[in-house]
This record gives sequence, structure tokens and C-alpha cells, in this order.
Amino acid sequence: MVKVAIVGATGVVGNKMIEMFEQYEIEADELVLFSSPRSAGKEIEVLGRTLTVRELNEESAKEPFDYVVMSAGGGTSKEFAPIFEENGAIVIDNSSQWRMHEDIDLIVPEINTPKLERGIIANPNCSTIQSVVALQPLKEKYGLKRVHYTTYQAVSGSGSGGLRDLEAGAKGEAPTTYPHPIHDNVLPHIDVFMADGYTKEEIKMMDETKKILDQPDLRVTATCVRVPVSNSHSVHINVTLDQEATVEEVREAFRDIPYIKLLDDPANNVYPTPLESTGEQEVSVGRIRRDDSLENTFHIWCTADNLLKGAAQNTVQILKMMMETERVQNG
Repeated sequence: MVKVAIVGATGVVGNKMIEMFEQYEIEADELVLFSSPRSAGKEIEVLGRTLTVRELNEESAKEPFDYVVMSAGGGTSKEFAPIFEENGAIVIDNSSQWRMHEDIDLIVPEINTPKLERGIIANPNCSTIQSVVALQPLKEKYGLKRVHYTTYQAVSGSGSGGLRDLEAGAKGEAPTTYPHPIHDNVLPHIDVFMADGYTKEEIKMMDETKKILDQPDLRVTATCVRVPVSNSHSVHINVTLDQEATVEEVREAFRDIPYIKLLDDPANNVYPTPLESTGEQEVSVGRIRRDDSLENTFHIWCTADNLLKGAAQNTVQILKMMMETERVQNG
């Protein structure tokens, strides 16, 4: 009997997780949906079953679960993930709470696998996920020296509040989620500003990239920007390689990889866009060109659905990987 819980089931990412459970054919004998008290009592259709959403509290977190996937914010994860863990569950968490803990695995299934020092596995930042998926083939073939990110992040990354601000701003209404209007505007400000002038989002991308790629000395910097796009993040990656490569060789590194879509034919206006990425499970790359201002450096444009590969999909991929691994171990 396999018992699985989804925490934050009624949120934007939680809804996508439920869709991914169906697409990845997650087999659970018992599935429990948790939410805040405000959403408890709602009924949701999952895997052909109608389930009533339950309130998450300390007592319910002590129930025996095999796996728990969480997308309910860092505070909720900090409080409840260790309780689930202590009671025998493998917890896969979508918040930033555990990502940089040394004993917690930070996983993108196309790149690395859990060591399971702890029973908590962290899902990386949405922009980091799509970026490292694009960087991994280059690391394998040519090695990486330096990475400079500039992100163009959709409002759905802020949940329903971000989407509401974009829609309300079009009507001239004041924002309630962002410090300035996002409609017809861009904000070079995601998460809180730190003492050195970087935002927490930028530091997440820098630190998580090094951890996932297992390259602590990699030079990484980032500027993260919120743009008036509903869904799918775009990232401009400026990457310096260890070994010499041509533009065509860099392009070829992405070809025929099932989880990467190469869209790089500028003469015919073929390049990745957020509209095209929305609803797609692959990471798209294009606009590949040499940066002549630096030695052996290239520009790459990368887009992905931040609610799918950037969040729910990656989380459920981790769950699927863990379930299959356990099935093999148990014969």
C-alpha cells in the first residue's frame, strides 16, 4: 500500500501537480490532499477519484505517508516537512526552505539523483531548473567557467496574486502583490533585496546552479526581472566554456535531447517564446550566438513553463523517480 499526500493542493502549483500525477501515471493506493483551513473541504477530482481537501495540522502530518509533495510556501514547509519526515515519509518540497541545506538533495532528474542523507528532497527555483537543464549538455561536452543569467519571469511565478496584479493593472487598478504596477511595466525586483544589492531570487539562482551542477567554484551571477507575461519564464544565459567550441557545436549539443527543444533559425523567425513554451514539458533553447567580447563565450535564450518544468512537473518527476527506484529495490 502506497500512501501519498499533496500539500498545497488548491494552489496554482498544486493544481498543476494534480495534472502531472495523471500524466506521469503516479500509482498511489491512497492519496490525501492538504491545504490551509481556508480551502479545506473543497472537492477535487484526482486520478478518477473525488477527494475532499483536508486541513494540514500537526496531527495530520503525523499520519504515516510514503511520499509527500509540498507546494505551500517556506513557512509551511519549515514547520511540517520535518514532521512528515520523522514519521517515515519522503518529502519533496517546492519551496526555497531546504534547498541550500548541505544534507538536503537539490534535484533536477535530468541531471542528478538523491543521496537521501535526509528524507527531504528540495525542488529548485523555477528559473534555475530550466537554466541548468540547458547548461548540463554544455558542461558534459565542454565544461563551464562562468555563467551570467538575466531572467524575464512571468507573473504566475508569484501565484494567483501575480496573475491578479497583471489583470487588475490592465484596468488601471493598483497592485496588491508587487510594489509597482506590472501591467505595461517590468520590475528588476523578485523577492527581497539583500545587503549586497542582489535580490534573494538572484542569490538562489547563483547558489543553486553551483549545487545542482556539483561545481562549487563556478562563477555565476544573475539579474532577475518580473515581466508582464502570464506564464513561462525566459532566461538569457551568457556562458563561458572551458574548452573551445563553435556556434554549430554548441547548437549540436542540444540536438536530439528529448527534454530540450532546439528552436534556432533566426532567419525564419524561429526562436523560443513564452507563449510557445506554455503547456510544454520541454525546455526550449535558441538564439545561440558567440559573444565576441569574451573568450569562448556564447549567448543562449531559454524558455520553459515555470508552473510545469519549473515547479509541478519537476516535483512529480522526482516522485516518479523515487517510486520506481523503491520498486526496483523491493523487487
